[in-house]
Amino acid sequence: MDLIELSKAVENVELVDTLDTDVSFVRILWVDNSGQHRCRAIPRKRFYDVVTKNGVGLAFVSMVMTSFLDGSPAGSGLGSVGEARLTPDLSTKRTIPWSKQDEIVLGDLNLQPGQAWEYCPREALRRVSKILKDEFDLAMNAGFENEFFLLKSAIREGKEEWIQFDSTPYCSSSAFDVASPILREVTSALHSMGIPVEQLHAEAGKGQFELVLGHMVCTKSADNLVYTRETVRAIARKHGLLATFVPKYTLDDLGSGCHVHLSLWQNGRNVFMASDESSKYGISTLGKEFMAGVLHHLPSILSFVAPLPISYDRLQPNTWSGAYMFWGNENREAPLRASTPPGTPNGFASNFEFKSFDGCANPYLGLSAIIAAGIDGLRRHLSLPEPVDTNPDPEKLQRLPKSLSESLEALHKADFLEEFIGDKLLTAIKAIRKAEIDHYSKNKDAYKQLIHRY
Repeated sequence: MDLIELSKAVENVELVDTLDTDVSFVRILWVDNSGQHRCRAIPRKRFYDVVTKNGVGLAFVSMVMTSFLDGSPAGSGLGSVGEARLTPDLSTKRTIPWSKQDEIVLGDLNLQPGQAWEYCPREALRRVSKILKDEFDLAMNAGFENEFFLLKSAIREGKEEWIQFDSTPYCSSSAFDVASPILREVTSALHSMGIPVEQLHAEAGKGQFELVLGHMVCTKSADNLVYTRETVRAIARKHGLLATFVPKYTLDDLGSGCHVHLSLWQNGRNVFMASDESSKYGISTLGKEFMAGVLHHLPSILSFVAPLPISYDRLQPNTWSGAYMFWGNENREAPLRASTPPGTPNGFASNFEFKSFDGCANPYLGLSAIIAAGIDGLRRHLSLPEPVDTNPDPEKLQRLPKSLSESLEALHKADFLEEFIGDKLLTAIKAIRKAEIDHYSKNKDAYKQLIHRY
């Protein structure tokens, strides 16, 4: 090699080194209508030069993919024809804590800049929240409790399996000790993204943990939940583990939920809580009517918040998940629990906990359905029945849907939702749920692959 060739080789190596050092991406993240997180990664310069204004193209079919197939289910109304625009919401842009050279941003789905697509989940939540604000001058706050399993890889008979990270009991200090490097990194990452973490603990399942987020207006709370799921999964991978939010990792252990605490706010004041001691149960009239609507429509709402057949293996009696149709004061067997957290005046409820939500649900769609049901309760001045403050009696209480099929049947009868969710989006959701039912009824062990999707 002569000096000229050597010089060119050195320049090429230096160029490669420079390119490797300077490469950075902006990930545009969205959640499809089966609850799966997906992203497009754009080189940073192109993102700021082009994509911030025009978005990126996204095939219509992307919003009707199922948990088992990246394709269009029958009857969804969407197929191979058509393209939406995935447009970054720059107010949600964050530096990625586990990949600091990159950024992440949540995307909206538009037909063209400024024109929302009717299949966009974030737009659905904004639309329903606006109705609540315009009609009743109310905003709904939400705070999520994230349950998840940490799994480790093991080779058995030459095949890789994912098994429980730990086997210690509920609130075990030793479980927390073992997981603390991961949980500390997760918490630090979330705080760096402006997401408040209130507490963490080992849950009752083997290798199961819970991470509680602070409450805030529901649109932002849903965004925070999406970023939290991303963060937990990414940092677990960094440590050689797999984190999964599936409602049932294994049928012989407890399930994972995504309980959400809900309250109503007006002019910066919690108006779910009664203003004085004269109100029954410490809940305001607005709060009781809203909660009554949610309870009344709970069977159909389940299709949004418990979207997979495996979701209903979690919603069983005596598992604190809410199997019967009732509400209670601090009754953890109730699907709706009036809650009096520390600092709340005695005899008052500051929020209610909605237990049916799980980690496979699209949070924008789930919260949209809850608000829609609450608005129906407010419009019709529905009465909240008497609470059940004992263990539920199956002889006296209505069983909530025991399967996604039963919940989908209730959804087909829930005409009130069309005004809030829209006919096209509802049609797509029903088609996705029907496809899930058909697939998992024919493939009994297929749920085991869900740990790689949720």
